[in-house]
Amino acid sequence: MNYKQLVSNIKQKKSFLCVGLDTDYNMLPKFLMETEYPVFEFNKRIVDETAKYVVAYKPNMAFYEILGAAGWINLLMTINYIRERYPDIFIIADAKRSDIGNTSKMYAKAFLGEMNFDAITVNPYMGEDSVTPFLSFENKWVILLALTSNSGASDFQFIKDNETDQKLFELVLRKSQAWGNRENMMYVVGATKAEMLADIRKIVPEHFLLIPGVGAQGGNLEEVAKYGINKQCGLLVNSSRNIIYADATNIFAKVAGEKAYEMQKEMEILLQKYKVI
Repeated sequence: MNYKQLVSNIKQKKSFLCVGLDTDYNMLPKFLMETEYPVFEFNKRIVDETAKYVVAYKPNMAFYEILGAAGWINLLMTINYIRERYPDIFIIADAKRSDIGNTSKMYAKAFLGEMNFDAITVNPYMGEDSVTPFLSFENKWVILLALTSNSGASDFQFIKDNETDQKLFELVLRKSQAWGNRENMMYVVGATKAEMLADIRKIVPEHFLLIPGVGAQGGNLEEVAKYGINKQCGLLVNSSRNIIYADATNIFAKVAGEKAYEMQKEMEILLQKYKVI
């Protein structure tokens, strides 16, 4: 999916919602255990109830890798289902992969090629040659970790460079713009750092930002939009637990749909407020 298509979907759906499919096997409703592929069945029902309100889904690889081969099967079934039923939706592999160039090339082929994700999260710590293999796929995206929402973010991301007086995450934002552009590169910026989005936008005014941390982690959607939205929206705001685990009974998918609808309506108001639509 290219930049123009993604922006068009946001404006058409009046939403910049990304739902994280962080599907924990131990939290599945018990009745799903009677099905052959309970993780896929959970995802399928969530997708069917939320697809009209979202522009992206983001499976987190850890929740599938923990199940071994069965987890990969359920993941691939989920991707294929979304592709077949909802081809306009952007699919992100939350994998945080990165390694020496040749290994990154294999990761890129796996996620962006064989598994046909639209995007993959990548750790930029090893530098340019660990990232560029992911940028070689047409209409695919790299989402670089820039400023994360976890408490440990301050351990390294705010360290200042003595020569430039820039923080490490600012160096990542500036340096990486020579590797990609707004058409194939996004950045992860935690919603709990919403007040810093204004400064981040000075460095990357046109790039998309993937914003985790809204909801369960305490991020505020209105604050995120206030400081981070641009003329094309430029935001994908992720919500996982607040949507997919909003209910644990046999109506879990219906409740998830209602939660997604609530967020979409909030986003519609913000898109109108900031004259995106």
